[in-house]
Amino acid sequence: MERCRLVFSGSGGQGVITAAVILAESAVLYEDLIAVQTQSYGPEARGGATRSDVIIADSEIYFPKVNQPNVLVCLTQEAYNKFYSIVRPGGLLITDTRFVKTWKKVDARQKELPMYQTIMEKIGKPIVFNIFMLGSLISMVDLVKPESIMKILETRIPSAFLEMNRQALRLGMELGAQFNY
Repeated sequence: MERCRLVFSGSGGQGVITAAVILAESAVLYEDLIAVQTQSYGPEARGGATRSDVIIADSEIYFPKVNQPNVLVCLTQEAYNKFYSIVRPGGLLITDTRFVKTWKKVDARQKELPMYQTIMEKIGKPIVFNIFMLGSLISMVDLVKPESIMKILETRIPSAFLEMNRQALRLGMELGAQFNY
């Protein structure tokens, strides 16, 4: 596997950091890969800017921060305004159509997905927005198998919410497949 550097960005409460942790854990525990995940967030417990970096590789990782991601996910306008310029030329920039108004960036592939809208129409609860985003991501970029993410979810999510997360992952993959990288 070629090394993949990802940055997930958004707002506190959207599950950006949780999604990054789930992705990194699934790569390490079930895909026999090496991964590192770091995070930073604003001073607010909820609503402040968040960023989580993930590097997934099949060889040693010497530096845990991502400067030029292959994949950048921006789930809020603030995150997009702050980070859109760091995506690697030829990389992938994923945004949500409800929360982010993009302007053209010619050296990256921009994919504007109606993630939040789809979650609300199909599931009705925004709590699984981050898992939906992960589903979209893994169907667009070959990182980990959906089964690996589900195995991690089974250890982290209360059983009463597991089916909703499974559905969010599946729906995200269906949407992401329409925008395949």
